[in-house]
Amino acid sequence: MRLWQYFENEVNQTLFATATHKHSFNQPGHSLVSSFNYSFRRKDEVFYFTNRRYNPDLIGTDTTGLLADENIFDLTVDYSKPFKSGRLELGTKQRARIFPNNIYFKPGDNTILDTTLSGSAEYREMLSAVYGTYIYERKKFELEAGLRLEYAKIEYLVDTNHRVYSSTGFDYIDPFPSVRATWLISKNSRLSAFYNRRVDRPEEKELRTFPSYASPEILSMGNPNLQPQFTQSVELGYRQSWESGYLYTAAYHRMSTNILTKIVTEIPSSNLLAQVNQNADKGQNTGIELVLNQKLGSKIRLNVNGNIYRNSIGAFRIVNAYPNNIPYTGQAQTIIAGNAKVNLIATIVKSTELQITGIYLAPDIIPQGKILARYSIDAGLTRKIQKGKGELFINASDILNTLVMRYEIEGTSFNLASNDYYETQVVRIGYQYRF
Repeated sequence: MRLWQYFENEVNQTLFATATHKHSFNQPGHSLVSSFNYSFRRKDEVFYFTNRRYNPDLIGTDTTGLLADENIFDLTVDYSKPFKSGRLELGTKQRARIFPNNIYFKPGDNTILDTTLSGSAEYREMLSAVYGTYIYERKKFELEAGLRLEYAKIEYLVDTNHRVYSSTGFDYIDPFPSVRATWLISKNSRLSAFYNRRVDRPEEKELRTFPSYASPEILSMGNPNLQPQFTQSVELGYRQSWESGYLYTAAYHRMSTNILTKIVTEIPSSNLLAQVNQNADKGQNTGIELVLNQKLGSKIRLNVNGNIYRNSIGAFRIVNAYPNNIPYTGQAQTIIAGNAKVNLIATIVKSTELQITGIYLAPDIIPQGKILARYSIDAGLTRKIQKGKGELFINASDILNTLVMRYEIEGTSFNLASNDYYETQVVRIGYQYRF
């Protein structure tokens, strides 16, 4: 048994500046907007750990510190021109982001710190993108077609004395198209089709070569060798409306490569585990979604959202560099999963509304194991006063404290079960006034 506690002392300094220019042409809606943004953030964190083990009865103390300065330069230019049956939008975005950071360790009694992982690093991001969208609107047909051409170069420079990682990064130049088409079949029914391709770049903290000691048994590590995740999505939907509500149904398919995930492996000659950010291989998600919005009389509104899908993750093989190139092979997995959300809003007395929301998420898979089912119930009351300009409210989220992230991780020679509680159970009481 272990009681693991830490106290965090954090000081943040932030500076930002913005310059914007808008040129409006004679035609309404015809404009050119330019903006430049600069932001600076300094983060100075110190963590003081107390590690009490009851068998044997030992108390350990450790300290870690992080000092990081982040500079971001953003330039965007957007052009919009309306036409008789739609409009054209063009633009560009340029970004430079520099994020040097330094971490230091001060081991205490019975330390668990790996002091060979301290030192400095620097994250550098260069992004250049041009994009365009054409929106065509007719009485019974709408089309929105866009293309974003993006070049990104990410460098992560690592201290030459780092025991595990060395400087690396990635770059790409890729197109990201998107198309949305809607056909108005009748006054109350419409058919829509959608396609897009997107990229999810790993965040700086996912590349970070320094460990996190949030759990003493599981050492969390970044990975500067991460690659971006690419996803393609296609969806076909149908909406039927009536006087008191509507029903929307859709079928969709999503395909992802280089799935961003975390992989847990053993640290040899210890009872500790290493959790390292990694890329799995491929995944597919095919499902059906249903949304029902309905008035039940004059005082009750009901919204139901249901989703059932087949989730598949392909087999993959990775190597966790920490502590010393530990291999892991993930098997192919498939599951039928889903989720549901019910939202009920009822007028209980004049100017007072009751809202109740229930959410259920079925068990699902991740590249290494699965997430168990979870649910939550939220509720709230609002009352309008001062001729509708003022409002009193009280609401509570996750009333039963059941929205717990429960993982079951399957390692090469271990099983890990964890229940992670977040700040989901919150009560808010307030007043707001609209001028």
